[in-house]
Amino acid sequence: MVSAQSSNLGKTYSLLMIKSFLIWTFTLAVCLLVVGFPLVVLMATVGCLLSIVLQSVMPVSAVLLVAGGLILFNVMAVVLAAGVLTLKGVHPTQIKWLSWLHGEAEEMQATVYAACPLTCDIEI
Repeated sequence: MVSAQSSNLGKTYSLLMIKSFLIWTFTLAVCLLVVGFPLVVLMATVGCLLSIVLQSVMPVSAVLLVAGGLILFNVMAVVLAAGVLTLKGVHPTQIKWLSWLHGEAEEMQATVYAACPLTCDIEI
């Protein structure tokens, strides 16, 4: 009975870690594409210049090498950051600015009309 419960807890913990890693991977990839757009443009510019320079040295695979290297760098950065956050035990539900990720709507302010300060607090 005791070993069955400890095995079940281990499976639950490992599934929670995998879920956390996958959510972090998705979140960081989206943030890299949306928020990091200037970084992506800069990497594309450097990649183009690097492939032009490497074209004289290795004419066959310079573009493929540079494009593959940039894609590999981005994927490894996202996976490494997601792994570090998961291993540190930070779950995406603990992060305040990720409320859009787990379905919590931010409270919107109520509309205040110009006449409201004069009439809203009056008790009849």
